[in-house]
Amino acid sequence: MTPDQALSTQTVPEPGQLVEVRRRQWVVSEAPTGSALPGTRPQHLVTLSSLDEDALGEELQVIWELEPGAQVLEKAGLPEITGWDSDDRLEAFLDAVRWGAATNANRTFLQAPFRSGISTEDYQLDPLVRAIDMARANLLIADDVGLGKTIEAGLVVQELLIRHRARTVLVVCPASLQIKWQTEMQEKFGLEFRIVDTEYVKQLRRSRGIQANPWTSFPRLITSVDWAKSGEGLRLLKDILPASSTYPRKFDILIVDEAHNVAPAAATRYALESQRTRLIRTLAPNFSHRLFLTATPHNGYQASFTSLLELLDDQRFARSVLPDEQQLHRVMVRRLKSDITDPDGKRIFPDRKLVALEVGYTESEIGAHALLQNFIADRSKSVGGGQYAYGTDFAHKLLKKRLFSSPLAFATTLARHRETLSRGSRASKPLGAMDDRVLRKAILRAEEDQANDSALEDAQHEAVDLASELAVPLTPSQRDTLDRLTVWAEGARNKPDSKAKAILEWIESHLKEPDGQWNNKRVILFTEYRATHSWLQQILASHGYGGDRLAFLHGDVDPDDRETVKAAFQADPAVSPVRILLATDAASEGIDLQNHCNYLIHVEIPWNPNVMEQRNGRIDRHGQKQDTVFIWHPVGRARSASA
Repeated sequence: MTPDQALSTQTVPEPGQLVEVRRRQWVVSEAPTGSALPGTRPQHLVTLSSLDEDALGEELQVIWELEPGAQVLEKAGLPEITGWDSDDRLEAFLDAVRWGAATNANRTFLQAPFRSGISTEDYQLDPLVRAIDMARANLLIADDVGLGKTIEAGLVVQELLIRHRARTVLVVCPASLQIKWQTEMQEKFGLEFRIVDTEYVKQLRRSRGIQANPWTSFPRLITSVDWAKSGEGLRLLKDILPASSTYPRKFDILIVDEAHNVAPAAATRYALESQRTRLIRTLAPNFSHRLFLTATPHNGYQASFTSLLELLDDQRFARSVLPDEQQLHRVMVRRLKSDITDPDGKRIFPDRKLVALEVGYTESEIGAHALLQNFIADRSKSVGGGQYAYGTDFAHKLLKKRLFSSPLAFATTLARHRETLSRGSRASKPLGAMDDRVLRKAILRAEEDQANDSALEDAQHEAVDLASELAVPLTPSQRDTLDRLTVWAEGARNKPDSKAKAILEWIESHLKEPDGQWNNKRVILFTEYRATHSWLQQILASHGYGGDRLAFLHGDVDPDDRETVKAAFQADPAVSPVRILLATDAASEGIDLQNHCNYLIHVEIPWNPNVMEQRNGRIDRHGQKQDTVFIWHPVGRARSASA
């Protein structure tokens, strides 16, 4: 068959027909009569409208006869009647139509709880009722850890979709929670979400072309806050956002999970906003509805909390302005576990019992703490109220935190600090505003929550290096103290300290039977630093607590491996041999670990109480089967006053 013969036999579509063009389905909007030059065959300029959910309404014009692979999928017209439905089926259909119409007309009738695949608790309907009553559903859902904030947000999203008040949804969350959000939205609400990351962008460009933008590729998307805050994610986002917010808004629903991470940290001290804060400040004005989810909305700084409220609703709140109580009550949903009871007034969540893990520190360890205290006091006097005293304070605070964590964590930071101080100080040279800005920005990155433990430690060491460069030189006595601390740290870095020995004794007494066999109890060991995680992992393995009994989670674990570890820890102990989960704070947000575990040990006490509450919430949450959860934290058995 010649090309001309092929063109002559190709069926020209009619308006309303379904066609396939460029491997996508379209409906024909316009198909005018073809035109042709004298001596040539007619050609038809056909206007198509996309039916794909990720490009609904997108228009395309093609010359039908020249478009390769174009074909008509079905004829226009009404479907053929092949039979009659029963009276019961027709009545059910009419009931569904009436109920749907009533829901749209009456805001007190809700559909989302009945269309979801979950059994909802009464208290979980409060955010939904509030959202439906608001013209702009701006809510700060600040329920306690484990009360089901994801379910509450899902109910709001589904109801707004059913009522046609929204179509597009973007979930911004920590990287570790992306799969959880995608799975729960699919299983519990029947909503398909796609995860936007580097791999998704590559796949989209292969199928749609290099010009495809992931942020407009599908109506329901999930992304990591750290992926979207910079680089390609932010660049592609700015490509599709208008120069200024317009009406109607570009998008519909913005959900920010673990929203405390996007509030400016210690805003009263550092003027620079984090990249996460700037991302949400860029996104929020372009969404009609905003749901911020966090169990720990207030980090102790009023300016930080008001900044979070301003990101949520800048019409009601302003940064550094004390919020009006009535306005705050309208947008903030806050319930504690102790507030939730059944109809008989009985608490439905387990009790939490805090237990001291007694540690008998040695004279050597007490002496190391005393040496560090003396070094910090002496250095603070040398720095005085200097221009970069805040940098020295940061380095000292980090040294104390890491010493309380583990000898290895302390040794690595002390070595960096000592090396930089030994290279010589820049404090004697003229320093400008740029040095101050660089240092403040480095400290801000170091104090920002990171999904990647290695990136966090790199940021902390970079900040320590900069702070040490700008500090005053060491005095001979300070150098002597630093040398003595280094000798102790290098000698202790690869050995179990008193706290590690206490943990080993605890495991032996709580997870094993008198005959040495493992029982069915499980425990989570939480630490802040990856160095401490590696140190403790080696100690546990060398004392016979490794192998298939030990699992670990940290920020560098691959997402698929992360889900495997989580599934093994959540499985019945009779099936899965895992008894100990060693985790960093990268696993302390949004992960459910309560199925068969009600023991948790803090390897060190986090300086931020919000972090401790997030850790505790992994087992103290909805679905915990035990009546009591036990939380252990280290306490010195006998400490000298100097320690």
